[in-house]
Amino acid sequence: MSHYKNEILDKICYTKRVYERINKKLKIQFSEPEIEKMIFDILSETRKEFFRKNGKNIYVTNSEKNIRITINSNTNRIITVDRI
Repeated sequence: MSHYKNEILDKICYTKRVYERINKKLKIQFSEPEIEKMIFDILSETRKEFFRKNGKNIYVTNSEKNIRITINSNTNRIITVDRI
């Protein structure tokens, strides 16, 4: 699982729509750079064993931040972020 974290941090990408989705789901109003920094920081802080691949997605769970990030494993594109 460790290679998922390194690859995601190196190749993470976003769509225009996902910024809106993240703001809506987390009930925040962050700019695109603020969202990117927040996601990068959460991914960096999360231990490798909390990166789980299931089908075509990788789920990153950070219990300390109460966040689960869903990432497409083929494109390293953020799909959504949920509170847990």
